[in-house]
Amino acid sequence: MWRRAASLSSSIFSSSSSRRALRDRGAYSSKAMEFSSAEPFKGEGCLSKEKNLYITFVLGGPGSGKGTQCAKIVENFGYTHLSAGELLRQEIASNSEDGVMILDMIKEGKIVPSEVTVKLIQKGMESCDNGKFLIDGFPRNEENRTAFEQIIGAEPNIVLFFDCPEEEMIKRVLNRNEGRVDDNIETIRKRLKVFAASHYPVIDYYSKKGKLCKVAIVYLTATFWFCIDH
Repeated sequence: MWRRAASLSSSIFSSSSSRRALRDRGAYSSKAMEFSSAEPFKGEGCLSKEKNLYITFVLGGPGSGKGTQCAKIVENFGYTHLSAGELLRQEIASNSEDGVMILDMIKEGKIVPSEVTVKLIQKGMESCDNGKFLIDGFPRNEENRTAFEQIIGAEPNIVLFFDCPEEEMIKRVLNRNEGRVDDNIETIRKRLKVFAASHYPVIDYYSKKGKLCKVAIVYLTATFWFCIDH
């Protein structure tokens, strides 16, 4: 069971219940909504047999605010945060055989195989006793999704999609003190275009399965968090 809560003074849900909350309680109130989530899918992967997994995928374009909200969830509710991008960077920094291979592929403009990313996620999941995982920036495409299900042997309980207007994401990326040194409006627009092409089939898949929770963030200073009760 998840308890979803937001500060409605600065963010808006894309659901009809949230719109009713805005009308009923005003823009400066908060509204908590509960909904039941599906039981974890149990497959043949070793993790699904050894742990009672509760898996959340977190998706959102650059500047959507998903990284900030992941940190809030972890701090307040004890989830283990695994960032696919950070796991790849750590593997490269380790100078391992896989790390060298990943770096060479990136330099050549190639896409890191899904199996490589999933196995890094699997390693991170196996390294802790916690069965509740917040997996950030994954899956990036349908190949990622199917590889995760086959290797881990489980599906996510829920998928959070932080949906933010393109112009707002561009502002956030340009105004923050981190990210790519060559970021500019055109490079960010290209990244957002790539994000849409690769991620939306995944988002649509989980929406049809009833596992997608779409959060529409409207303002630059939006404050949003998920309260998890599971």
